[in-house]
Amino acid sequence: MSLIAKIGIGFVIGLVLGFIIGPMAAGSPFIADIVIPVLQLIGGIFLALLKMLIVPLVFSSLIMGASSIGDPKVLGRIGVKTVAFYLGTTVVAIIIGLILGNVIQPGVGMAIEGAKAAAKEPETIFSVILNIFPANPLQALVNGVMLQVIVFALFLGVAATLIGEKGKAFLAFNSSLAEVMFKVTSIVMKTAPLGIFALIAVTAAKYGPAVLAPFAKVIFAVYLGCFLQVVIVYSGLITGIVHKSPLWFLKGVREAMLAAFVTRTSAGVLPISMNNVQKNLGVSEDVSSFVLPLGATINMDGTAIYEGICALFVAQAFGIDLSLGAQAGILMTATLASIGTAGVPGAGLIMLSMVLVSAGLPIEGMALVAGIDAVLDMARTCVNVTGDMCVSTVIAKTEGEKL
Repeated sequence: MSLIAKIGIGFVIGLVLGFIIGPMAAGSPFIADIVIPVLQLIGGIFLALLKMLIVPLVFSSLIMGASSIGDPKVLGRIGVKTVAFYLGTTVVAIIIGLILGNVIQPGVGMAIEGAKAAAKEPETIFSVILNIFPANPLQALVNGVMLQVIVFALFLGVAATLIGEKGKAFLAFNSSLAEVMFKVTSIVMKTAPLGIFALIAVTAAKYGPAVLAPFAKVIFAVYLGCFLQVVIVYSGLITGIVHKSPLWFLKGVREAMLAAFVTRTSAGVLPISMNNVQKNLGVSEDVSSFVLPLGATINMDGTAIYEGICALFVAQAFGIDLSLGAQAGILMTATLASIGTAGVPGAGLIMLSMVLVSAGLPIEGMALVAGIDAVLDMARTCVNVTGDMCVSTVIAKTEGEKL
């Protein structure tokens, strides 16, 4: 049986189990104090194993990617194309979100309840750029600050190539480390069906189907937006630039998509994403080791859709009419905020606070979507990861790779 089949079975069984034990937890100490904590432990271990891989895998493979590209001009060309595609798809995603928010109007007639939530002021473009460069690269490695890790690894890879013979030992060590990390990734992936079973069971038990009803319109709008982003934008790029069927692409990345949907962390599934695009789509390690880690850090298309819809949802719920200018401001803020948002569960809610503050909307509106944020987070994370893999495939094609 294929890994994706095992993961799918684990997902379905976990979903059914969660819906069954959720209502029983309040009256059963065994379920509340033993079954659910054990499931949380299993899911937590799986997430921890994925996170364990991220920094050493990205660091070593990115050094090898930069050194194999060799020419800093080529690396710069790939970098410019990657950022351009990422920003382009993010802007389109926000536009899709705003259109759906205006058409579906999920917040019209909503009753407002909930406590105030603390806001986080959006960063300026200057602070975002400054924070890309590590003053202390070792601290960036320890704390997993991915943009800074990427920049440091790129410098090391290019410098090791430029010094010639003296850099070969360093590159040989990193090459070995990268291969070891790929093997560790394959070992960890054998536990994915069990980990995903546990994670989805806990989520289903906690939220259940009943919590979805009052917010059906906003959930529908976000999921529809994510679907349109995949079907129109990503499929269009795969068809128009890669000259392949979208089904070829989706079949190749389905493991990473499902893992992202359940784990809700684009950074956490990075090892799975890299494995999928290299083994199933034929993207080289040189391109994938640069494009995917960068995407897990700055490319948040699904989150961008969520920001556009939820900002209008909050405005409509509070009876506030947003002008086109205000909606354009949401587009700009959400694009900028996506660059500095960590690829971890719930990060989209932090982004939403920035967007609400920027648009002059009540920050209390965060409380309206906080209760269903995990449900929305699944779809947006899945699209975030799919967008990363789509762009890496497109970049590989534009670099002349045979896919």
